[in-house]
Amino acid sequence: MSDAKHIVCPHCGAVNRIPQERLSDNPKCGKCHKALFTGQPIELTERNFQKHITRNDIPVVVDFWAPWCGPCKMMAPAFQQAAGQLEPYYRLAKVNTEEARNIAAQFRIQSIPTLAVFRGGQEVARQPGAMGAGDIVRWVQAH
Repeated sequence: MSDAKHIVCPHCGAVNRIPQERLSDNPKCGKCHKALFTGQPIELTERNFQKHITRNDIPVVVDFWAPWCGPCKMMAPAFQQAAGQLEPYYRLAKVNTEEARNIAAQFRIQSIPTLAVFRGGQEVARQPGAMGAGDIVRWVQAH
């Protein structure tokens, strides 16, 4: 089972080992028994951000946004649509920079929306500005 992936449950935070070939079989969390992938971006907070970024073996794509940001609101449906297309090989997540100010400062988020791809706890790509669903999917797959 060397090809197993660690996947953090978006509901309870438990880390699950899922064989690579079973990722697309709608796997459920071994602890809370809820779906590990819902086709929806998950909300990351200062409390759960590090666990999701460092313990998921699949890339995590983070949308840094704020409730007052017009372009962020315009991009939200596209980001949600992209989640449905990219899961289960990518985890899409959102960070509200108004509530998670320390995370926004840590990653020096200067404009929103900003998308960032994390692998193994490290940021590997960043793209500021709103994008459509197709552009998000293409950008993520390129990184």
